[in-house]
Amino acid sequence: MLEQPTPAKTAGNFTIHYFASASSFTSKDTEMLPAPMRLLELFPALEEKYPGIKDMVLYSCGVSLDGEYVNAEADDGVLIGCGAEVAIIPPVSSG
Repeated sequence: MLEQPTPAKTAGNFTIHYFASASSFTSKDTEMLPAPMRLLELFPALEEKYPGIKDMVLYSCGVSLDGEYVNAEADDGVLIGCGAEVAIIPPVSSG
């Protein structure tokens, strides 16, 4: 069976998921952003869209790209492609 193209794949977007403090700061759980985007450009793009998010939220968050943790501030040439899934994950604690 062939996979049908989803709107995210055909529209040239990727999905970004916000959790906990990131969700509270943006007032969103999920949104679409234009793809492709260099991973290194993600935090500046979010800071432009949500002023203050970098210092108040992102500094302590992990980022995953298609289920794998990545360093969003490393210049390693990683592209967030069309249809990708990015998650902004604040630190979790156990007790």
